[in-house]
Amino acid sequence: MLVTERIFGPLGAAVQATRFIAVATHPDLQEEADRIENAEETLDDTINVDDPRLAQVAAVRHGFELMLHTAIEESGLAQGDEAIFVAWDALHPAITSEGEDEVHPDSATEQTTMSAVEAIGKMPYGFSPARLRCMELAEELAANESPTS
Repeated sequence: MLVTERIFGPLGAAVQATRFIAVATHPDLQEEADRIENAEETLDDTINVDDPRLAQVAAVRHGFELMLHTAIEESGLAQGDEAIFVAWDALHPAITSEGEDEVHPDSATEQTTMSAVEAIGKMPYGFSPARLRCMELAEELAANESPTS
């Protein structure tokens, strides 16, 4: 969790903890998570980034993420996350000036943001290019999903 907090910040670590709780309390999610992790581990340096298996694994990962999201919502964990976000916002109010973007008091310089895939890519895991591409494909599937589905 410390590594997660350092990369994604405290809110990211809280959300990650929620994911861990949901997976730990749902055996079917545990099995699916293990299955997907095993499939992702096969995407080593011998696999080309254009290999069609990447899209298949990304689709399975996306399906798992949808299942996980549903489990989090149905278990009430999402409400706990929302309470954490509200508390965070109360402790870290945004300062705005006429015509300027929101700036948080603890940000002395302009901060750049990165996607989860970019942040994970910077982690010291040594993921293969194929595995990183698979993560990008899964993120694209999530981004292209309609908000009502």
